[in-house]
Amino acid sequence: MNCHDAEPNCLPPEDGLRRTLHNEVHARPQARIRMPALVLYVAVLNSDISRAQECAHLRQLPGQQDLQEEQLGGNFLRLRLDGYTLKWERHSEFSRYSLVQPLPDHALQGQDDAQLLASVLLPEGWLRQIPGRTLAAVQLLLLHGDLSDPATLQAQAQAWFGEHPLVASAMGRNSHSWAVTDFRLRPSGFERMLVLAPPDMSQTRAGRVSQRLLELETYRLMALRGLPVAKELAPMLAQAEADLADITTRLESKGADDQELLATLVSLSARVERATASHMYRFSATRAYQALVRQRIDELRESAVPGIQTVGEFMQRRLWPAMATVAATEQRLAKLSERVARASALLRTRVDIAAELQNQQLLAKLTRGQELQLQLQTTVEGLSIAAISYYVVSLLLYGAKGLKGLGLPLNPELAVAALIPLVLGAVWATSRRIHKRVLHASGASLPGHSQDT
Repeated sequence: MNCHDAEPNCLPPEDGLRRTLHNEVHARPQARIRMPALVLYVAVLNSDISRAQECAHLRQLPGQQDLQEEQLGGNFLRLRLDGYTLKWERHSEFSRYSLVQPLPDHALQGQDDAQLLASVLLPEGWLRQIPGRTLAAVQLLLLHGDLSDPATLQAQAQAWFGEHPLVASAMGRNSHSWAVTDFRLRPSGFERMLVLAPPDMSQTRAGRVSQRLLELETYRLMALRGLPVAKELAPMLAQAEADLADITTRLESKGADDQELLATLVSLSARVERATASHMYRFSATRAYQALVRQRIDELRESAVPGIQTVGEFMQRRLWPAMATVAATEQRLAKLSERVARASALLRTRVDIAAELQNQQLLAKLTRGQELQLQLQTTVEGLSIAAISYYVVSLLLYGAKGLKGLGLPLNPELAVAALIPLVLGAVWATSRRIHKRVLHASGASLPGHSQDT
């Protein structure tokens, strides 16, 4: 069989993840927004929220009673409802809900959120009941405007945002639109963004612009979640560094108690490792979200609006210092862990040296004791030779007296006296042979003799 027949099985067996990985690029298709429009965006933390809970909440929308949890398996769902579109996305730490509907007629009249929210086409109370804790909430307006008249556009934007200073960027290489915000929360809990673009802006570009702006704000807030952790760790790190400096100073003193130093160092190491295990993920996530913020800013391809700070400049002055604090705390924690490890190695070396000295002293005492024991044993052996010789001489004396009684002409005392040196020599030689055999088997030697003696 050849592949010209377009048979589905002309390839080797597929990897189990092939289609999932291939379709990942299509998992979250770009939104298409017809301007003018209102985008209501809410991002919630979902650490304690299951996909089943989110599915149950989505079923409360009109006509979605038959929605199945399996439809949320791709972590993306777009529902086209009567007059509006709702998009749901689930990420590792948060879930996003984006409502896109036509712009209400009175959207730009005043700055009262209640009137604007009353025009939202969602069922009453549905937003409030979204499972999770609110991370970001944005009211994004996409309006037509004449970009050739910056003064009129600024006045239009200022009327909706109020008297707060604005942050604005002209987006795209050809400045195809403006993005305006003030990064301030309203009493309703929402912040506001505004996109101004000419009537010929395509629905696809409008969708991309809105998505970049909303993701930029979400990732900014997620990146900042590492800042409270860094501030919380600062006192602990300062105390731990002071404790480590004290331990290092005491390590220089020969009179310091090693057991006390070891207990203090183990307690310090446990504190540092607990902080590392508890917070290192947050620091790593902060770096990842910071990179996403930087990427979204680059994708805006922003240029300055006369007299107004750009989004990139705002982030550089307000966000990057916070990110630097988090990065410094992460490095400080990592360096502290390394320093504690080095101090532990120094203390371990000190303990090992002390133990080796103690072992040498103990071995010296054991060697001295063995020498004394050997000397004592030699003394006892001398006495033993004398005692054995005495008993042998006594036996010979009794034997000589017996022979005299049998009629042999000999003097028992003189005969035995003459044999005493021979007896002593024989007993001594026998004792030495026995000891040589024993010591040779154990690899030792008698004092003053080699094994070959």
